[in-house]
Amino acid sequence: MSEKKRGFLGRLFGGKETPETQADPKPEAVSEEPSAETPPADDPSIDVEMEVRPAAALNAPPQPMQLDAAQGLGQSMSSMPSAAPLSEDILPTDVSLEAQSDPVIEPPVEPVSAAEKPKQSWFQRLKSGLSRSSASLTEGITSIFTKRKLDATMLEELEDILIQADLGVDTAMAITDRLSDGRYNKEISPEEVREILSEEVEKVLEPVAHPLNLDTGKQPHVVLMVGVNGTGKTTTIGKLSQKLRSEGKSVMLAAGDTFRAAAVEQLKIWGERTGAEVIARDTGADAAGLAFDAMKAAREQDVDILLIDTAGRLQNKAELMDELEKVIRVIKKHDPDAPHTVLLTLDATTGQNALNQVEIFGKVAGVTGLVMTKLDGTARGGILVAIAAKHGLPVHFIGVGEGVEDLEPFSAKDFASAIAGLA
Repeated sequence: MSEKKRGFLGRLFGGKETPETQADPKPEAVSEEPSAETPPADDPSIDVEMEVRPAAALNAPPQPMQLDAAQGLGQSMSSMPSAAPLSEDILPTDVSLEAQSDPVIEPPVEPVSAAEKPKQSWFQRLKSGLSRSSASLTEGITSIFTKRKLDATMLEELEDILIQADLGVDTAMAITDRLSDGRYNKEISPEEVREILSEEVEKVLEPVAHPLNLDTGKQPHVVLMVGVNGTGKTTTIGKLSQKLRSEGKSVMLAAGDTFRAAAVEQLKIWGERTGAEVIARDTGADAAGLAFDAMKAAREQDVDILLIDTAGRLQNKAELMDELEKVIRVIKKHDPDAPHTVLLTLDATTGQNALNQVEIFGKVAGVTGLVMTKLDGTARGGILVAIAAKHGLPVHFIGVGEGVEDLEPFSAKDFASAIAGLA
C-alpha cells in the first residue's frame, strides 16, 4: 500500500488516496516490516484502486468503479446499490458542498439591563445570606404559634427551637420569658413572636457591635489574624486590605501562613489587586522570622497598617498554639504594645465549636475582636448571639459571601432583623 496518508474519503471506502485529496503533504513514517496491525503491501485484499469524486458530485448517480483485474477480484462493482448522499458533517474540512441548507441562526441573547438587576443593598445581601437560619426559625415558630393559645408546652417547644439554632440558653430563656409576660392563655401570632425575637437578639448584640478602629496613633498599626483552618483568615485579610486602601491608607501584608503555598500565593494576588506590598518567604519558612522581617519593613517604609496572616491551627493542638505565642513574642520585640489588634475569624458553620475557639484563642493570643464568616452557609447563624452573650468581645465584621462587598461592618439591628426574617 502506498505510504501516503489517506484522506477521509479514502479511509471511508478503503481505497488509496489520490494526490488531489491528500490532506497532509508530510506523510507519516510507515514501518517497512509487516505486522499484525499493518498488513503487508502485497496483500490483495486491500489493494483496491478507487476513484474519489469531488464533493459536488457526491449526490450524482454513482458511476461504475474500475477494479484492477490483477488483484484477483474478477468482478465489477457497478451493480452495487447507490449509497445515500453524505451529509456535510462527515466531510473533510477542506471540502464544501455546492448546495447547502439554510444555516440555523440562534436568536441573540437579550442583555439584562442594570435597571432589571439592581445591585443589592447590604441588608438585602445579609438577609439572603441568613435565609437558611431565618427560615429554620420562622418555620419552627409558625408551626407552634398558628391558631393556638400560649401555654407552657408552646414555650418549651419554642425554647428548644431557639437553642437548636445556637442562639444560646440565656437568649432563648429571655425570649420565652418576654413572651409569657401577660400572654398566657392568649393567642399570639408568629409575626409577633418574630418581632420579639428580633428585639431580644438586638439587645444581646448591640453592646458588641463596634467598628474596627485602626486610627490609634500607632505606626504601623499591627493587625494579627488568627483562627483555625478554613475560617477565611487569608480572604478576610485581602478584603480588609482593599477596604483600607480605598480609605487612603498604606497597607503591607505579611504571608505568615508559611505552611500553605496556596495561602502565600493568594495573599500575593490580593497584594497585586490592592497595591499592597507582600512580605513572603518559601513554604515551610519560620513564621516568627517572617513576622520579624515584616515588622522591620513596615517601620522602615512608614506603613499605616500591617496585616499579618498566620497558619490555621486547631485550638486543641498545644504545639501549634505554642508557635503562635512565639510569633507574638517576636512582634513585641519591635513594639511591646503590638499586635495592637488581634482578629479571630470564626466559621459560622462550626456551631458550638466556635465558642471553644473564642475561649482558647483569647487566652493564647489576646483576641480583641471577631470576624464571623460563612453565615450564608449554615442554618445555625444564631451562634453569633451565643458568643456575644458569653464572651462580650467586639464583633467588627460579618461575611455572607466571597465578594469584597460581602464583608461589612457588623450592625446589631440589621443582623437581628435578618435572622428573624423581618423586612
